[in-house]
Amino acid sequence: MNTSTMITVTSPLLPDIEEFHELLKEVWNNKWITNNGSFHRRLEAALAEYLKVPYVSLFTNGTLPLLTALQALRITGEVITTPYSFVATTHSIWWNGCRPVFVDIDPATGGIDPDCIEAAITPKTTAIMPVHVYGKPCKTKEIQAIADKYGLKVIYDAAHAFGVEVEGESILNAGDMSTLSFHATKVYNTVEGGALVMHDEKTKQRIDNLKNFGFTGETTVIAPGINGKMDEIRSAYGLLNLRQVDAAIEARHQVAIRYREALRPVKGISFWDDMPGVRHNYSYFPIFVNAEEYGMTRDELYFHMKEQGVLGRRYFYPLISEFSTYRGLPSSTRENLPNAYKMADTVICLPMHHVLSDVDIKRILDCVVK
Repeated sequence: MNTSTMITVTSPLLPDIEEFHELLKEVWNNKWITNNGSFHRRLEAALAEYLKVPYVSLFTNGTLPLLTALQALRITGEVITTPYSFVATTHSIWWNGCRPVFVDIDPATGGIDPDCIEAAITPKTTAIMPVHVYGKPCKTKEIQAIADKYGLKVIYDAAHAFGVEVEGESILNAGDMSTLSFHATKVYNTVEGGALVMHDEKTKQRIDNLKNFGFTGETTVIAPGINGKMDEIRSAYGLLNLRQVDAAIEARHQVAIRYREALRPVKGISFWDDMPGVRHNYSYFPIFVNAEEYGMTRDELYFHMKEQGVLGRRYFYPLISEFSTYRGLPSSTRENLPNAYKMADTVICLPMHHVLSDVDIKRILDCVVK
């Protein structure tokens, strides 16, 4: 097996623990550890600048922005979405008293297929919630054209899309709002956290009120909000992590290059190359197993890797539409979602991180390359 290019990490890729200690002292000395403190405000401003977006509102996890976006836009009725995502996407629709309607995915990106959206629109449809799967951009222009035609809102689940750009423009500027996850597994994290991206100051203020129980002052509540605020400690960690995120993305890029070099000759294993004009963040590296050509099923390979101590992930398997909560929906049938079912049945995401060593990478590839 040829694993060719060696990776040498020369940039710091993790927050400096001593510097974090100093920031924790500052938090302590400020005597302000939550409720829109100085670190919270600094991180919102820093993220807006880095991500090239107008406004950012921080949350304590990546699910609350989805819930709050639906609330802020007063979404009701039916929301068209994808079954190929993490369950939080659809749960947020259900928790807001709306009905998810699944449509199939584009096999070239894993994202929602715009050609399937119009047939799913009914008089009850009020919004579309696509997902930038693995950070690969959806066909945002086509989706927006449909939304404009039918007067629908568009909320992007961009949990995987931190820093992703198309022709120099942040993918987070698409639609009415975009949500982010800063979970520890993401390329940029605040240990646990998330954010909501919006386009104007009025919406930013409404979001900020909703994530703080609906308070607009000490004694005034204007809406049934929620407790979604990010605390000062995670905000401080996030500021440190932002300093090395570019180095982390480039290190992951090198891992992706290494994977592609080794896997391209392997019959029965396919993967995606970079999309032209797109700045990717290399959050994940999915491969797709053709059992007939490869000689093993996806599950056989997955458990073989697991036996070797290599933890790939069948991400996303099973489809959201297969869970008991949603399988009874008319849109959940296999006939309605052929591409989504095929992808869910063949995918394994290989381990991807910016501090994977050459030894780690070789060990992973040895499990796949026969």
